[in-house]
Amino acid sequence: MVRKQLKLQFWEFGVANISIIPVRSEPSEKSEMLTQILFGEHFEILKSNDKWARVRLVFDGYEGWVDKKMILPIPEKLFRKITEHGDFSVNTVTHQIYDVLENPMMTIVAGSSLPLFNGKRTFKLVGTRYKLKTKFHFLQKEAIRDNIKKTAMLYVNAPYLWGGRSPFGIDCSGFAQIVYKINGAKIPRDANQQVNMGVAVNFVNEAKPGDLAFFDNDEGQIVHTGILLGNSKIIHSSGKVRIDKIDHNGIFSFEQKKYTHKLRVVKDILSYI
Repeated sequence: MVRKQLKLQFWEFGVANISIIPVRSEPSEKSEMLTQILFGEHFEILKSNDKWARVRLVFDGYEGWVDKKMILPIPEKLFRKITEHGDFSVNTVTHQIYDVLENPMMTIVAGSSLPLFNGKRTFKLVGTRYKLKTKFHFLQKEAIRDNIKKTAMLYVNAPYLWGGRSPFGIDCSGFAQIVYKINGAKIPRDANQQVNMGVAVNFVNEAKPGDLAFFDNDEGQIVHTGILLGNSKIIHSSGKVRIDKIDHNGIFSFEQKKYTHKLRVVKDILSYI
């Protein structure tokens, strides 16, 4: 059986049909990786050349360059349908899906999207019908703070990677964003954007699990973020995803036995999204 290939005169919309797509600052494989697009996330194609496309991710509005070989163009009707429907985010560290027709297996990571997912074990993306190898456990919205703690713990010891959003490499703001995404909460990509959301918590000991703490440098710029776990603990990506102590001064590293990040503010975002 030969599948019909989607032919578009102009590439205007696309979706990731591979596990991870690096998004770069310039149309070059040597340029900085700004972020990553995970399986199932869709985007607008702003412009393109023979090899590269500049895209804007629907989930967080992030823009950058991707290799055109890595993306699947989709028609506007499907793009709109996915956007209106919303999606289900993978909530296990990794999950396997396979092409029902041709049977090749693919491993996707936590935070990946399943467009137009119906809650069962199959979903369709353009001409390919995928099946989940195992069923998902659906997270309960009313237990979001407890679920955020549990989700965050899945990433412990994941290596730090600038621009990363996966368990195999993730930066501090990407970690906060993906943990929130898995639990149905949308926040921006970068810490200096995330800090503008929610309401400030007056004291660290009044913060709730799932609140975000933000840290600044000597110039007052927000340079780091992490997720509060309660009991004066914070989980954050610095070298790797780790758990440290936090107080009104900032993060105290158990490993280094010193303060490593200066606290600027704690924000309750979950109560306001």
